[in-house]
Amino acid sequence: MPTNRFLILLAAACVAAPSGGAWAFDPAKTTPGEAFRSGYAAYKKGETQEAVEALSFAAEKGHPAALWKLARMYATGDGVKEDDAKAFQIYSRIANENADDNPRGRDAPFIADAFVALGSYLRSGIPGGILQPDEARARRFFAYAASYFGDPEAQYYLAGMYLDGQGGEKNERQAVRWFKLAAEKGHGPAQAAFGQLLFEGVGVARNPTRGLMWLDLAARSSEDDGAIQNMREKAFGSASESERSTALAQAQVWLDRRSK
Repeated sequence: MPTNRFLILLAAACVAAPSGGAWAFDPAKTTPGEAFRSGYAAYKKGETQEAVEALSFAAEKGHPAALWKLARMYATGDGVKEDDAKAFQIYSRIANENADDNPRGRDAPFIADAFVALGSYLRSGIPGGILQPDEARARRFFAYAASYFGDPEAQYYLAGMYLDGQGGEKNERQAVRWFKLAAEKGHGPAQAAFGQLLFEGVGVARNPTRGLMWLDLAARSSEDDGAIQNMREKAFGSASESERSTALAQAQVWLDRRSK
């Protein structure tokens, strides 16, 4: 779930982080932002205990990025014992306390990702009877992050649920709509899915050239994803030379516009 954009945002938020050893602070004087910066600096240096202490202090004060980072650590077992129930609890707090925050604000990506994480947990459940799968609720969480925050990961997951009829009605046209929105933001898997639907004419009028364009863009942005590479090669292998050359030219135009 986490992507480089979150690492970049965290790094940007921590440019003023102090250097040094273990984190010492005065709870009466330390702000949540200072605690977060110190905690993330400690995390980067591998000082897990200090990182958790500082991030927990900031999280208790409701700092969204600190809460998000702690949730990620518990979800992946990064420096702490993996605990999906704890991660779910923290993500839930982020969603409950910040759902109506500015969707273009600095913390918006962390809040949106919390909704995506909650949706993923709800879709699969947490073993041991901790959380039962609930696809309908998962779909609502993805829908909120996709619409209110415009999050491409949420848009991708929501589109997949519409396509497969998970958690509600099956609606191929809605799937196409959400895949397209995420694809236009550079989301590789969404580009591949949207391209495949266009190429096959599922939920949308068939447009093989445009489909090939999106499949090529997906392959370029997801070089390590074998499934996407295979999708591209299979589609290109069944297309005409004219369709292939036009699609490649359109893909380059899209990339050139995006780079400006």
